[in-house]
Amino acid sequence: MSEVINVPTMAEMLAQGKQPEVLFWVGCAGSFDDRAKKITKAFVKILNRANVEFAVLGTEESCTGDPAKRAGNEFLFQMQAMMNIEVLNAYEAKKIVTACPHCFNTLKNEYPELGGKYEVIHHTEFLKSLLDTGRLTIEGGQFKGKRITFHDPCYLGRANNIYEAPRDLIQKLDAELVEMKRSKANGLCCGAGGAQMFKDAEPGNKEVNIERTEDALDVKPEIIAAGCPFCNTMMTDGVKAKEKEADVKVMDIAELIANAQDL
Repeated sequence: MSEVINVPTMAEMLAQGKQPEVLFWVGCAGSFDDRAKKITKAFVKILNRANVEFAVLGTEESCTGDPAKRAGNEFLFQMQAMMNIEVLNAYEAKKIVTACPHCFNTLKNEYPELGGKYEVIHHTEFLKSLLDTGRLTIEGGQFKGKRITFHDPCYLGRANNIYEAPRDLIQKLDAELVEMKRSKANGLCCGAGGAQMFKDAEPGNKEVNIERTEDALDVKPEIIAAGCPFCNTMMTDGVKAKEKEADVKVMDIAELIANAQDL
């Protein structure tokens, strides 16, 4: 029997006359992709453990429009964005947290000019704030001394200059953080950005995700940490393609913390 996890919707909260501390924006990957659903569950378990009053939109959440915009369909993007903004504003959403840097970047930087102004936080920043304020505590546990490298998602790092929060979390696990040659502002895309996730690769002699996975494997990590569901997929596929290193795990930061806590 699968465990029951508490995930209230904004509609249920409203019916009780309550406003949650944060709205958790799950995103398409976190809702529908089997691998990314595990990240969603890990993050929800942490929110419950830290007694954060949160809610999701549930079936009222629609794609932010990031893939449409990146693929050049501005009209479709604006339609999707306006629908979401209408729902968010009706619920008077103020603070949104999401585990997807694509959703994060779009909600934070592209919704304001369409009338959607919110405080938007990436889940690594939010997790760090829970630890900093003592609402969540983690011990190294099973990750103590493990070699972990962090792959910077483009929309978290170069687009929004968030480099330290995920690294701080890895170090709080008492793990050994090892940096790839190309990291932070010099990081390399996993190959999924700009809606490439949903189309065939361009002609060339090597897939971008293989190139990036080789960057990671060069530093001999036991775990490649990610902060984006798309990066997670691309790096996982890259590791699978390198049969010798197939035992290297790819995990989201939220999963690392939830596992350290045995949630």
